[in-house]
Amino acid sequence: MLHFFKNTLLLISSILIVSSCGAKNQSDLPQLVPDLDLDRYLGTWYEIARFDHSFEKGLVGVTATYSMREDGKIKVVNQGYKGDLEGKLSIATGKAKIPDPNQPAWLKVSFFLWFYAVYFVLELGDEYEYAVVGSSSDRYLWILCREPQMEEELYQGILQRMKARGYAVENLIRVEQP
Repeated sequence: MLHFFKNTLLLISSILIVSSCGAKNQSDLPQLVPDLDLDRYLGTWYEIARFDHSFEKGLVGVTATYSMREDGKIKVVNQGYKGDLEGKLSIATGKAKIPDPNQPAWLKVSFFLWFYAVYFVLELGDEYEYAVVGSSSDRYLWILCREPQMEEELYQGILQRMKARGYAVENLIRVEQP
């Protein structure tokens, strides 16, 4: 029980830190995907690489699954396995919303009460086969793919583009997938 309480406090602290750094208006936004078709974005994404943070520490086989809720918000289910692909499954369920319909690639995501973190879709494949997600801080970056593996040429191209945007891509960790 104490372990659960510590993990919950870490998650809440991380969310508070991220949400306190949120963009306030469109002039604060980085270059985002100009046209995000939410229906095409929904579904399951495999985490290919990420900056490691306490709320994902040691997780492998990580996926993010998005679906619509009846209230118009987006259901977010992040899950991964602790240590290795046979490890204990960890699941976090949250919600997301699009605060400005004119900027659909700018979302706010919450895993706890009303505390929302900024979620920016920075890059997206033409066929929605991959996505690069960041936040209002350059300390958060995720590379996602519809398949558990990504072609190395595509991955290296993403790294180059994210480095040009100012991300310390050398700090990304590759996520083991099945």
